[in-house]
Amino acid sequence: MNKKAELSLSGSADTQSPTADINSHSHGVVRRRSFLKGLGMAGAALLPASALLMTKGKARADERQNKLTKGDVAILRLLAAAEIIETDLWQQYNELGGIGATGSISQPYITDLQVLDGDMPQYIADNTDDEMSHVAFLNAFLASKGEEPVNFDAFRNIPPSKVTGVPQTGRLTNLQQLSVDTSWWVRYRSTTNPDLGAIFIQQAVQGLNVGQHPAIPVTNADLTSGNHLLAIAFTAGFHFGFIEQAGTSLYATLSQKVTSPEVLKITLSIGGSEIMHFQVWHDKAGNATPLTDDGITFVDLTKNQPETLQANLIMPEPCDLISTGLPQCAIIRPTSSGQLDARGAINGFIADGLFIGQQRSKEFLDLIIDMAEEADAARRELEE
Repeated sequence: MNKKAELSLSGSADTQSPTADINSHSHGVVRRRSFLKGLGMAGAALLPASALLMTKGKARADERQNKLTKGDVAILRLLAAAEIIETDLWQQYNELGGIGATGSISQPYITDLQVLDGDMPQYIADNTDDEMSHVAFLNAFLASKGEEPVNFDAFRNIPPSKVTGVPQTGRLTNLQQLSVDTSWWVRYRSTTNPDLGAIFIQQAVQGLNVGQHPAIPVTNADLTSGNHLLAIAFTAGFHFGFIEQAGTSLYATLSQKVTSPEVLKITLSIGGSEIMHFQVWHDKAGNATPLTDDGITFVDLTKNQPETLQANLIMPEPCDLISTGLPQCAIIRPTSSGQLDARGAINGFIADGLFIGQQRSKEFLDLIIDMAEEADAARRELEE
């Protein structure tokens, strides 16, 4: 990773305004004005001290606004990295399940996805577009500040699905061997908070977090595999929610470390989009029908379920926040360091199996873990 020099936010020298009686020194003032006029400085010389200080203050503020702290750069680069990872996996879902794939050879996969919701192809396409826009914006913003954009093209070497029509180009992520943790489903129905020590073990889908399972059809044979294809589609549905709940917590956690108001606006704005994604997928995943395949058991979450699993409870249950002595509050969670912060989110991606088959695995994992640790080490800096 390239090392970037820290930016200096040093101020400028003090300025003193004339205090003498202008009427008693008119001749000297005229000469001084004539001299300064020749330098284009007459107006500035006659400004009162307060105006000059305001001008200098604005100049220093503008200078700060055009530079980013080391911590803010680390946060933006980590978020760009996460968005590149998300974009890569969403593009794979879009190739086989998005609106553009309708009517193609992958139509059976689309049909099974539509068991979750009839608009799934459009939602997948829109989520893909959103992630692509996040990558483009974050990298362009970094470049506009003189910082290095993030590029993982050198690590796009994971073989894609072999379904006819899928571009046979290397990928950054692997959707063919996933272990999806569905405990987030239970967490959002709980009145407890992982930020205050709560631990969630119960899974919404038994077996999906054990072993390796495809979320996209791997070959053409999968498209005629009956219940197996349906299980692939349902796996995708819960994986959508898993990915987006991680992004939701990541943006909320890192926003607390940001220094620049401009960067904070970015993290809050994009983070809000991630929340919208999560809410959609949270709602759709629960429509999976009862099915057992390859060690995975999907149950009917719409009927006869305890509150921890009930499908239509998609709004965050009020839980503890800050202290158990305060009233419970409906929130995004977790949002504390050591949970789904930068390192936690990357660890979640790794445990998910997204990078299985990465030919330069150690180099890639070392890189993104270093980026995550730099983002987690960021601290909000006080202005002078």
